[in-house]
Amino acid sequence: MIRRDYILRMVEKIAQMLMGVRQRIAAHETVEAGVMLDQAFLDLVGLGPEAVSRFSETELLALLTRDDPTQVLREKSLLLITLLEEAARLRAAEGREAESQACRIKALDLLLTIQLQDFDLELPAFVPRIGALHDALAEVALPLHTLAGLWRHYERTGAYARAEDVLFALLEAEPNNAALHSEGRIFYERLLRQSDASLESGNLPRKEVEAGLAELRELGSRA
Repeated sequence: MIRRDYILRMVEKIAQMLMGVRQRIAAHETVEAGVMLDQAFLDLVGLGPEAVSRFSETELLALLTRDDPTQVLREKSLLLITLLEEAARLRAAEGREAESQACRIKALDLLLTIQLQDFDLELPAFVPRIGALHDALAEVALPLHTLAGLWRHYERTGAYARAEDVLFALLEAEPNNAALHSEGRIFYERLLRQSDASLESGNLPRKEVEAGLAELRELGSRA
């Protein structure tokens, strides 16, 4: 009961803050919105959004459990992800695009870390989804570890076409990586063991899987 009440209080406080920030952004009061958002970051993790975006996911998870029991780590992590996405929106509204992208990438990395650890995790409605964060970063060259996390996530969730897109983004960044070529071939071989219905549901019909595997082999022969 103590844990549930603690979480509910945290969620309510963050929800009220987010509503206030969004109202101020809509009214073009970005300075006031920034003050509110910075205070929420300080309350949750003791750092501002720019500092948070420079920490690794492991470091952030350690910070989140510094003063609280580990049982609330997941909930605090989801709140931090939500704050990072809101910071990204605010920075974009202020024309601070590089900072906006850094906050959003960190939100994506942290969410990938959590969901890869707990595949069945049900996200509250206020938490951004991985696909939405990725879409918002469509024009950004993502770090390789982020792409690798997305590749694993999309395959696990049956979004096979998106997984393939990420694989080729990795190959474009690392064209001579023999281990990546090998993992890519194994990925396609796993897909070929799926049913036609599953592949169709993942927007990657069997013929496209076979074509992708052939293209990967061709790329490998040139590497």
